[in-house]
Formats: sequence, C-alpha cells, structure tokens
Amino acid sequence: MNYWLVKSEPFKYSWDQFVKDGVTFWDGVRNYGARNNLRAMAKGDKVLFYHSNEGLAIVGIAEVVKEAYQDPTTDDTNWVVVDLKPYKTLPNPVTLATLKADKAFEQMDLIRLGRLSVGKVTEEEYKCILEMGGL
Repeated sequence: MNYWLVKSEPFKYSWDQFVKDGVTFWDGVRNYGARNNLRAMAKGDKVLFYHSNEGLAIVGIAEVVKEAYQDPTTDDTNWVVVDLKPYKTLPNPVTLATLKADKAFEQMDLIRLGRLSVGKVTEEEYKCILEMGGL
C-alpha cells in the first residue's frame, strides 16, 4: 500500500462536503508531477485530505476506490482522475505549522513542494500524522 496527500480549498470542496458526497473523482489536476502521482495511485491506497489556503491542516483520510482514468472534465488525454471515498475523519486536525515545526517531516512533499496538489507520503509520515491526529 502507498500513501498520498491531496489538497483542496475548503470553500471549493471541503472534507465535510466530501463526506456528504461519499465518493468523488479527484479532478482539476493540471500539474505533471501531481498527475503522475494520480497515475501511481492503486485501489486501497490511503490519501490524507488537506485543507489548503483556509485551515491549513490535514483533516481526514480517504481511500482510492478506482485507479486513474481520463479526466471527464477535459478532452485532453494528458489529464487523469482517481475516485476517492472518505475513510476516517481525524479527531484532531494536523496543521501545517505543526508539521513544519517537526524535523521528521522536512522531506515530506507537502513541506518541500508546497504548491504540489497531489503528493507522496511515506509510511512513517502517515503513521505519525495519524497518531498526531488522534487515531
């Protein structure tokens, strides 16, 4: 299993809306690095859900339920989506400030590649974040 992080601005698509929807395709990715990460996702992979711009915190965990396929919002075959479903809400959101203050996360994509909307997460980072989030 691999671990990932996706970013969403809460006013555009929040964790609460995602939970209400129950499943969504992750679209709008127009960065080749982020696209490559979507392509690498496998069914069952866990995905940290990060509120960007407002909140600046990891608020939940999603699961990949369908692997990469053509982004239905564009005819350009360069872009793909994956289907995600909510897995668990973090009892305690893990803030960006908390992660930046901990040297264990200095190599995390979220810290190193701040503008990347879909990033890799190591198993160690994932487990630490779950613990910090109260799971």
